[in-house]
Amino acid sequence: MTTIKNKPFILRCDVLVCLFLILTTLAVYWQVRNHEFVIYDDDVYVTENAHVQAGLTREGLRWAFTTTWANNWHPLTWLSHMLDCQLYGLDPSGHHLTNVFLHLANTLLLFLVLKRMTGATGKSTVVAALFALHPLHLQSVAWVAERKDVLSTLFLLLTLWAYFRYVEGPGLNRYLLTLLLFAVGLMAKPMLVTLPFVLLLLDYWPLERHRIGLADNIRATTPAPSHGKEPRSFFLRLLAEKVPFFVLAVGSSIVTFLAQQGGGAVKTVEVFPIKIRIANALLSYVNYIGKMIWPHRLAILYPHPGSSLSMWQAAGAGLLLVSISFATIRAARRHPYLVMGWFWYLGTLLPVIGLVQIGSQAMADRYTYVPLIGLFIVVAWGIFELLERTRHGQILFILSSAVMLSLLMTVSWAQARHWRTSVTLLEHTLAVTTNNYIAHAALATVLKQDGNLDEAIDHYTKAVDIKPDFAVGHYKLGHALAEQGNLQAAVNHYYQALRFKPNHVIIHQNLASALASLGEMEKAAEQYAAVVRLQPKSAKAHNNLANILARQGDIEEALSHYSMALQLKPDYAEAYFNLGNLWAWLAELDKASSSFIRALQLEPHFAEAHNSLGVVLARQGKLDEAIDHFTEALRLKPDFVQAQNNLRTALQQAGQSDLAPRNSARPRS
Repeated sequence: MTTIKNKPFILRCDVLVCLFLILTTLAVYWQVRNHEFVIYDDDVYVTENAHVQAGLTREGLRWAFTTTWANNWHPLTWLSHMLDCQLYGLDPSGHHLTNVFLHLANTLLLFLVLKRMTGATGKSTVVAALFALHPLHLQSVAWVAERKDVLSTLFLLLTLWAYFRYVEGPGLNRYLLTLLLFAVGLMAKPMLVTLPFVLLLLDYWPLERHRIGLADNIRATTPAPSHGKEPRSFFLRLLAEKVPFFVLAVGSSIVTFLAQQGGGAVKTVEVFPIKIRIANALLSYVNYIGKMIWPHRLAILYPHPGSSLSMWQAAGAGLLLVSISFATIRAARRHPYLVMGWFWYLGTLLPVIGLVQIGSQAMADRYTYVPLIGLFIVVAWGIFELLERTRHGQILFILSSAVMLSLLMTVSWAQARHWRTSVTLLEHTLAVTTNNYIAHAALATVLKQDGNLDEAIDHYTKAVDIKPDFAVGHYKLGHALAEQGNLQAAVNHYYQALRFKPNHVIIHQNLASALASLGEMEKAAEQYAAVVRLQPKSAKAHNNLANILARQGDIEEALSHYSMALQLKPDYAEAYFNLGNLWAWLAELDKASSSFIRALQLEPHFAEAHNSLGVVLARQGKLDEAIDHFTEALRLKPDFVQAQNNLRTALQQAGQSDLAPRNSARPRS
């Protein structure tokens, strides 16, 4: 830690640096204000989340602190999205700019924290600029759903600032403030669980609390060790000082694991064996370094190679990491920043390196948002040390930094353009990755929503060709084919999906509907029966099965399932309507009439029920009442052809009860 002698001059320099960081960051990221939400996770966090869209409410506050939606417990992140919806609604520009301003705040804080801890303005500026402008960090900023990255990092850096203040002047209040900021950060993203380890690294460098000569200047809630204490004893004291932080980290880790396991995000060892996880982790550590040095072929998702992963490459990566670690430790005395920076990188990346596999990605750019700070410190201090031995070292340091940052700005600006829409983002991802079945499926979903059904089917087909056991891909392909009218092909893919997800209710349901449309009633009944078996308390499932049974002529079973549907959901207007149609077909006109009347009591704007009730009344000779219901059906649904025909017939045959309108109503699911 250095003493500042010329404070006005230093302050002016700091202001200029902050202005530089602001302008360069906005030059890269200001374009995102015109970007849309993307299909990947933005729907989960904002566009299809009713709790978030309601804004800041008492109910929303309760939900934020109790839900594990999106496989995480991060109430602060939910509250930030709610505030955005309160302020901007679903206008994506406001949501994007919030991310940008949080990233900007993180950049300025990083500069100020490093500058305060080290006294090195130039090197701290380079670290902050690398953090602000590196393309690997773009994903965390340009992606609304990654609000948790920029928000949690804000509190991480505030925690570091508070910790430095505590080290400068130890006291219980400053210690508790540091602990509180860490706890709040964990409520934004649990990846901050490694922060206690980071604090120990800061104790080593640049705070140098490990030096026994500084022991008398250290105070905490208990007396500091004297000069006569052994180094080991002093280290244990520093470790004990972090115990409350480790307790919070362990608690957050347990909550996160339970949330992700409960949501099905944690992959089993059968899907990703331990050997594969370790190998992928070693390769990812090295690949992240490679992308930091040469940031190219960046994508929103890198598919996991699984068993095709090269064990020789993984072994080489492991050897490289061990070698670097060994060399770093050996150089620690002369270059202590190497130890801090390298182990910052290794340690902070550990929770997301894939040993506990979450999702289907091998790695993700967003995971580097905090870890790369350590490597940026190594780069900035390392380049300065190399160049300061030369004749014009400082000038060369400035020039080399300017060139490096200019290149990174250019790449980041170009990369940000890919995030304009879901289509541009996913097309770019497919261009820079191979065998990316998830990106194909996501792009297909976007194209289908936009009405490009043929292109959507093409991408869904590519997805299942790449991964034949991709159940969701088969299901979505089947759904698209059904919309196209190719029901037999849809059925084939639904069956394929059920091979890998035999208990998926929606697949059974859609398969049953497709089979019924093809006239294969017995097979359709089997699928609806499977839905009832999987969801015995689903009124809709019982209603749908009853419809098929009625069409098969199994009246007793159909009546039983209609009864069960209405028992489970007494206000189920569609079930009353379908039951009424069955009674009418059985010529039980009074029972049919009662069922249709009950359906209309529950849903007065039910045009089909008005039409069917009119048919029954006409058959009972009550043509005036029948005409009223046909007329009401047409008022509610002017293009209702059956009601038009029935009304015409009723008007023509008024007084001739032997000529009743015909009932051609279909059951409703």
